Order: sequence, then C-alpha cells, then structure tokens
Amino acid sequence: MSNYNYDNFSSDKYNFEISQGLKVGDTAIDVKLETTDGEYRNLLDFNGEYLVLEMGSITCPLFQGRRDSMSKIANDFKNISFAVLYVREAHPGSNIKSHESYNDKKKCAIELRSSEKEQRIIFIDNIEGDAHKIYGSMPNAVFILNKKREIVFKLDWNNPILVRKAIKALMNNKEISTEDFFYPVKPTVVKRVLKKAGKGSAKDFFSSLPILIWKNLIKRNLRSLFRRK
Repeated sequence: MSNYNYDNFSSDKYNFEISQGLKVGDTAIDVKLETTDGEYRNLLDFNGEYLVLEMGSITCPLFQGRRDSMSKIANDFKNISFAVLYVREAHPGSNIKSHESYNDKKKCAIELRSSEKEQRIIFIDNIEGDAHKIYGSMPNAVFILNKKREIVFKLDWNNPILVRKAIKALMNNKEISTEDFFYPVKPTVVKRVLKKAGKGSAKDFFSSLPILIWKNLIKRNLRSLFRRK
C-alpha cells in the first residue's frame, strides 16, 4: 500500500498552506473512471451548463456535513451537473479502514450511495488516487467547470454558501467572488462520522485538531478576510 492511503490521519498528510493541483483558469484533465452504478464514464462528460465536482469520502466529517446543503443546491439548479469523486478515507478507523485495494474503495463508495443515500453521481478514483492528485489531493475540495472544461471556481474546502453564490454569479454573467472562508461542521456530525469509522479515527482527528483549527479556521479565514493568498 502506498503512502497515499494512510492508515492514520495526521495534519502533515495535507498541505494547508499552498493550494495545489489545478487552479482557476486551468483546463481540467479528464479521466475515465467507474461509477457506483458499475459503468465507466469520463469524469468531464456532463450535460449541464456547468459541472460542480466535489472530493469526498465516507469518513470525512466535512464532506458528510455538507452533503445536505449540496443536495439542496443541486435541486435548485437543475441545469447544472453535480458529481462526487470518491477519494481516500480522510479518517480511517477499525471499521472503515484505509483502502488496500480498489475493491475496498469501491465498497466504501457504494456504501455512500446506498447507506448514506448520496444522490449525485459518484466516480471512484483508482487505488493510487491519480485523479485526486490532479485536483490537488485535498479531502473536501470543490471545483466548478464550464463546457470548455475550464475551471471557473475552486475551493480547497467546500463551502456550500460560497458554491451557491458562485453558481448565481455564473448564471447572471457576474464576477465570481474570490472568498475562500472555511467553516467547520457541527460536532454531532464529527461524532457520528468518526464513530462509524471506528476505533482510532477519533484519536487521530483530535490529536491534530489544534493544528487544523490554527491553519484553517483561523489562518485561512484571516487571509481570506484581508484578501491575501
């Protein structure tokens, strides 16, 4: 198993200081992946005017805590396509472990569809996370792409409020705000997700929590507030 599929979460698994991967203005890279429906499709073949692509996993509290809001956005904008790229487990534990094979990953993605009732199309990345790496490797990033496959909006951490604002701006041919505020999910969501992941996930999460708070809730938000990269 590669270092990509870590057994234990720690804050040094991610670069919170520099936004990596594709950025706004880049032409996105297409990959052919299996969906939870069992068919192989190109990630960037979409029918809507835009594609809203979110990174996620069943053990990511941020992703899980935003799904209801993202579903509401999808329901409000029927002319836009929405998809999830299933990536590595953000907080693996004794029940939902890090992926040792593609089938492990596929099983988790299917559970997200069946047990968690995710309605968006779910693409399953390969075991090495090649598509995830193209898009920056963050656990809950979100991208909006136009029909030319250009990235017109990006957040390292999904913020449904800002996603909705961006979509409204695009639909009205207005400039998109460059805000990138991070906000946490409810503690009840964190508790539910980590409990389902199993023993070890909560310990790893809370041991890194002070650094996560400093780098994202405080430092990132101050940078966004004062319009600094």
